[in-house]
Amino acid sequence: MFIEVLKSKIHRVKVTQAELNYVGSITVDEDLMEAANIIEGEKVQIVNNNNGERFETYVIKGERNSGIICLNGAAARRVQVGDILIIISYAYMKQKKAINYSPKLVFPNDDNKLED
Repeated sequence: MFIEVLKSKIHRVKVTQAELNYVGSITVDEDLMEAANIIEGEKVQIVNNNNGERFETYVIKGERNSGIICLNGAAARRVQVGDILIIISYAYMKQKKAINYSPKLVFPNDDNKLED
């Protein structure tokens, strides 16, 4: 049996941009993607702590060490610049493996950057 479990999470990043006139997605700083083991094109769930919105989209690689978190297309209507988000990815795995799996949890600073 396969179950869906938390694969990784980028916890409490700040929206830096919202671009309505763009094909949908979320642009994420490449450093954050790498730390969370999220790849370009991967489906993610977005949780907006400011308004309670939850939605899914896919990730586009943003400039490394830029701190960019940009919602594109229709998703831009679900956020405001400055909103705090949680970006979550999930994976399917066999239940036996899932029992011992440790997700990648990333906690950026207030500038959406990793601490040294």
